[in-house]
Amino acid sequence: MATATGTNAGATVERGQLPGGLTRPPAPPKGLPAPLGWIEQLTGMTLLTLQTMRAAVSPPYNWGGEFIEQCWLVTKRAFIPLMFCTLVFSYGAPGVTGGSILATLATTDRLGAFAVMASVRELATWINGMVIAGVAGTAICADLGARKVRDELDALAVLGTDLIKTLIVPRFFALGLMTVVFNYWNTAISLVGQLIANMTVWQESAAGYLSTFSSNFTIAEVAFNTLKVLTFGFIIAVVCCYKGMNAKGGAAGVGRAVNQAVVVSFCAVYVYNYLLNSLLLGAFPETSTLR
Repeated sequence: MATATGTNAGATVERGQLPGGLTRPPAPPKGLPAPLGWIEQLTGMTLLTLQTMRAAVSPPYNWGGEFIEQCWLVTKRAFIPLMFCTLVFSYGAPGVTGGSILATLATTDRLGAFAVMASVRELATWINGMVIAGVAGTAICADLGARKVRDELDALAVLGTDLIKTLIVPRFFALGLMTVVFNYWNTAISLVGQLIANMTVWQESAAGYLSTFSSNFTIAEVAFNTLKVLTFGFIIAVVCCYKGMNAKGGAAGVGRAVNQAVVVSFCAVYVYNYLLNSLLLGAFPETSTLR
């Protein structure tokens, strides 16, 4: 009888029918040919997003402790890489290379205005998303994938644990919040890097840099900057959690899931970044000019 009960419980988990009406992350749909597998993945991630949003607003709200732990995980893994990458890239790309373009036009005194477009709108947010996905996102995917291949997730489901509320919701909000927090720090570091290039390479004053920066920095830039990175965090969280919780094939399968999670996260960030920048320029044409 005990063996039969265990078998029935395992079958219940496979069908996604958990005790007490709880939910589990959606598995990829079956039946589409291999070239259309991305449609299956997109469908599963969309369903996971909807389940996460519903679980986040449904009581009980017992995921606070896990949320804090995940925030600390993102902080300790991403803080140093973000600071280093942002400072180096901002000094070299918009600071030195961008300054050389302006020097050709004899307008290096406008580097502060150029910094708004280069850092606030593009560079700082892009580096933020890349590092968060490559460092924190992979850690989350590997953790969930290891639990999946060891059957820990199925065991938790059989015990009546809501996997969405317990595992996905805190990671979803942690990545969203910390991506926004790091974005402001990241943007400040990027502006400092360009200021250093402005003063050391192009021999311009800090006052001129700050003056032209403030004349081009608008509320629209702040709003779109925050919206962009918040969505970056949510996209990375959904992709990495989905890939981790659907990993299979032992340790090698976890490695494949992590690799796929990074690639999909990068591609999604690229596409979304392009769409949101296009929306900003279309809604606020004045942001495309140097004043």
